[in-house]
Amino acid sequence: MKLFPLVWRNLLRRKIRTTFTLLSIAVAFTLFGVLMAIRVAFSAGVTLAGAERLVMLEKISLINTLPLSYLPQISATPGVADVTHANWFGGVYQDPKNFFANFAVDPSGWLRTHPELTVADAQKQAWLSDRTGAMVGTETAQRFGWKVGDRVPLQGTIYRRPDGGPWEFTIDAIYDSSEKSADRTQFFFHYDFLNETISKGAYGQNEITFYVIRVSDPNQSDQVAARLDSLFANSAAETKTATEKAFVSSFAGQIGDIGAIMTAIAAAVLFTILLMSANTMAQAIRERTNELAVLKALGFGDGLIFGLVLVESCLIAAVGGAIGLGLSWAAIILVGDPTHGLLPTIYLSARDTALGAGLIAALGLAAGIVPAVEARRLKIVDALRRS
Repeated sequence: MKLFPLVWRNLLRRKIRTTFTLLSIAVAFTLFGVLMAIRVAFSAGVTLAGAERLVMLEKISLINTLPLSYLPQISATPGVADVTHANWFGGVYQDPKNFFANFAVDPSGWLRTHPELTVADAQKQAWLSDRTGAMVGTETAQRFGWKVGDRVPLQGTIYRRPDGGPWEFTIDAIYDSSEKSADRTQFFFHYDFLNETISKGAYGQNEITFYVIRVSDPNQSDQVAARLDSLFANSAAETKTATEKAFVSSFAGQIGDIGAIMTAIAAAVLFTILLMSANTMAQAIRERTNELAVLKALGFGDGLIFGLVLVESCLIAAVGGAIGLGLSWAAIILVGDPTHGLLPTIYLSARDTALGAGLIAALGLAAGIVPAVEARRLKIVDALRRS
């Protein structure tokens, strides 16, 4: 006798119950996939950031600026391999709802210190030589339909042009990244263009928001950070320097531990589904007590009976879980980025897919193990008497 048809017929005995059990598991793993994708998006910067880059901010607050004059002293500090800087621009494209991060940077320095950003050589050279040029991530370019050569106006919310008009940029380059979790939503333009255009003595002139420093030896990052901060101790603009990973983690922590929240929700849902599935399997075994007794009487061993029940449980979990992960993957692809650039790429990673597969197997085993043990221990005479 083929065993799979026997398992399949048992599942179809109560079609409505089996269908709703499958749907419950599918919904649980759809939610799992979506939550894990959101968790990855929130932690993308932390995952990508490393100890080889330091971020230097004004000690009191992120909104306070640092003098551009710090640059030579930072460059000359032992342990510093390279340094660049950036200004948070806060520009708006057409509507305040069209949010994306935009920075005034030193183009050559930014590309040197961020090798994960990839851009065609011709586009890179065009951006480096164009005073009003900009480099934008692939996701933002796709979002607004921008292409190389387009002229894009941004309305400044922090920095104003003397004539009151919008800041206009030419899209010279569109960057991508070899890193799956890299942020492809950002917009970069020349700091010199910003600094030379704003009125003399206006807020932000010859000032920057933060420095990005690449160290020679990542193992010495903490020592280099302390050395840098000591340079500007007791100055008008004291500094706070930390690894980029620590900076991104701290920034993300301001809105809570998103990863822990997502994981807790997913765990609660899966635990509930586990209880429901275990109850369903136990009920199915109780309904088939006499049939299991007959199978044992016909020569089915205890181990085979145990396997039949466990395979039945794992099959329900596998079908429902596969449907759920498939739906979560499809939903992420179809919906895209619901935050419209607030978060980096949202995707279901291979690691989380593998974790989902492992949880499906664990759910099937956990839900079926107790009923399978009960079925294995079933005595033929007792089972037939009860039936």
